[in-house]
Amino acid sequence: MKRIILSGVLALGVALPQVLAQPKPKSQAEADALKTMFSAQTADQRIAACENVLTKFADSDFKATVLYFEAISYQQKGNYEQSVVLGERALEADPKHYQVMLMLASSIAQHTKEFDLDREEKLAQVEKYAHKALELLKDAPKPNSNLTDDQWAAAKKDFASQGHSALGMGAMAAKKYDAAEKEFNAAIEMAAQPDPATMVRLGKVYSDDGKYDDAIAQFDKVMAMPDINVTVKQVAQAERVRTIQKKGGANPATPPKPEAPKPEAPKP
Repeated sequence: MKRIILSGVLALGVALPQVLAQPKPKSQAEADALKTMFSAQTADQRIAACENVLTKFADSDFKATVLYFEAISYQQKGNYEQSVVLGERALEADPKHYQVMLMLASSIAQHTKEFDLDREEKLAQVEKYAHKALELLKDAPKPNSNLTDDQWAAAKKDFASQGHSALGMGAMAAKKYDAAEKEFNAAIEMAAQPDPATMVRLGKVYSDDGKYDDAIAQFDKVMAMPDINVTVKQVAQAERVRTIQKKGGANPATPPKPEAPKPEAPKP
């Protein structure tokens, strides 16, 4: 299913007002400010528009959504810390905003490394946000009457896929390979269009767990996908080479040259 996405944030790949439950603006001025935010074409423009809404309409019923948009805009700019701060503020405004929880779970998981001193604290946050979002999604009501039951069911599966992907990344950081495989497989199966990056992560988990054939097959699937992001494809290719080398095979990028024929021994 194609997600119903507002053109102004198409590059962010997030579901928007048609999927998120929305109240009505309290004034025409607020409506105009929100329209500017929703139609912003760049992260910087969106951040400025969000701040404008938060400053001029502090009592807006859209506060959680505005903070969410600002958070994903900072995420787009690569500012992880500010994105998390704004995401947590959004949850203060709406403790049941499952899209914020999914964003936080995914972002924190991606920024958790094996030797981080606060690794366990970060992983606990990933678990908390992802599991809470998945629980809320089970009974989440259809937020817009224009959505058909099938569209909403598919949208909920896509959201759930994000939650399982975040849990997979958390398990991966903790080197819990069985759990990571389970979560990544769930994420791939649920999504209407499986995320190639999640598929690469699953392949890497297989490789790290010594399941080399499964890993190679996974990377092959990614590399065969049409219109795949160039960077993701390059990572899949590099991980495939690494896996084959770990397995003890030749590097497929540099196949072995045929041996030159040995000179015949001189006849007596």
